[in-house]
Amino acid sequence: MRLVVVAGARPNFMKIAPLMRELASRGRFDTCLVHTGQHYDRAMSDSFFRDLGIPEPDLNLGVGSGSHGEMTAQVIVAMEKVLTERKPHALIVVGDVNSTVAATLAAAKLCIPVAHVEAGLRSFDRGMPEEINRLMTDVVSDWLFTTEPSGDENLRREGVPAEKIHFVGNVMIDTLQANLARARELDTLERLGLEPGGYVALTLHRPSNVDEGEKLAALFEVIEEIHRELPVVFPVHPRTQAAIERLLGGREPALRTTPPLGYLEFLRLMADARFVLTDSGGVQEETTVLGVPCLTMRENT
Repeated sequence: MRLVVVAGARPNFMKIAPLMRELASRGRFDTCLVHTGQHYDRAMSDSFFRDLGIPEPDLNLGVGSGSHGEMTAQVIVAMEKVLTERKPHALIVVGDVNSTVAATLAAAKLCIPVAHVEAGLRSFDRGMPEEINRLMTDVVSDWLFTTEPSGDENLRREGVPAEKIHFVGNVMIDTLQANLARARELDTLERLGLEPGGYVALTLHRPSNVDEGEKLAALFEVIEEIHRELPVVFPVHPRTQAAIERLLGGREPALRTTPPLGYLEFLRLMADARFVLTDSGGVQEETTVLGVPCLTMRENT
């Protein structure tokens, strides 16, 4: 059976890792892994693939950064060519990034069945680009694999037939549990001069937080107050770094900043933090499993 599996951004990588291992173990799937290149920092993408043991992508579409419309359109065009050439029996997509909905639309128009892993999640806020991606992907997918009971309930309420919905659990947490012991062996804290429980871990990258200079400056002002009491360690996302340079004149926040970390290093940082500040949906889920308090800097999630 020929399958095409699509990943576009780092949140996708954690979700496809256990899928790729399982598909390889079955021995009856001819799997083509496509990296759309939506995540525009190649070094970060490569480190995640190495950390998670994901095979080198068969194809990298090199879409790069851009507006939502630009990225979505480029992925649709490129995926249509891939799917027409490969003629898979099914497409597998994960999560809710632009690559997810774009690949799904390309497959649906070619009458190729789609499996959506992490289906049914809803914020009920259509001002979030990810919410639009989730809704559109689920409408045309043939198999909807949910991570929690609320996903099943949302899909049933939206009229999805019960036979399409499959509650399977959270593959991103499968990845965390498979790699936590390896992460704890790293010297990440020692290199950063940190003690377990003696710091706060921060992630910040959402457009709603970093695309307005006034809001970004206000956030940093509050977080800097926390830093004066307890060190705040901030691996700076490339998107956020660009916003700092563009909107704040390059004024670096008075925090303990680091370059972006790989999956295993950030897992170690997160696991031993006193608490985590984040605007990431995935980090919320991971900290819940790790038992680390998490303050989410979003209106909804």
